Amino acid sequence: MSREKYHNSLDLLKLNVLEMMQVSLDMLRGATESLTTLDTNLAHETIKKDDIVDEKEIKVEKCVSHLIALQQPMASDMRLITASLTMAIDLERLSDLACNIAWTSTDIKGEPERNKVLLSGICKMSEITEKMLQGTMTAFKDSDPELAKKVARGDDVLDKLFFDTEKEFIEMMIKDHSIITDASHLLFVLRYLERIGDHICNICQSIVYLVTGERLILN
Repeated sequence: MSREKYHNSLDLLKLNVLEMMQVSLDMLRGATESLTTLDTNLAHETIKKDDIVDEKEIKVEKCVSHLIALQQPMASDMRLITASLTMAIDLERLSDLACNIAWTSTDIKGEPERNKVLLSGICKMSEITEKMLQGTMTAFKDSDPELAKKVARGDDVLDKLFFDTEKEFIEMMIKDHSIITDASHLLFVLRYLERIGDHICNICQSIVYLVTGERLILN
């Protein structure tokens, strides 16, 4: 493999990871919107995008195998190769969780005004995860470990919001039994968003390792 082809393969690897991030972000946005509007068509469109993420993950795996088999990467390049594979795994799992949120939108049956109250905390959590994933994309593109660390700190806010909203949901369910079914579904959404935040932290850890060689625990 010529050095030009080698560097092209590294660029392609990074591009595939960035494209996975963008599709995952689109899925997260679509899943939240389908939940707040109960738009089942949007929910199914969002779920279909998971196939794109899966295809990108396969491409990342092939790029990694190709680079390792045909070239002896330098230390910095090897970090890009291993970090890309790790990030692809987290992005695939993140997109699966976005699918779960989209599926939940097909199960909610409550009245719009009541749903608005129930979804308030979820919308705040979703907004945080979207900003975190956007920041992660920028950190990866710019090879910015400090931004990656800053993004990961947003998980503390997300976790607090998760526990506060979960407690609020349980109190509402005790007071009004008619919301139990919908609220139960939405409790799972809270957990999905909290886990998405964890996967974003994992990706940020991979970015820090990629740029600096440090293995930090940011979650």
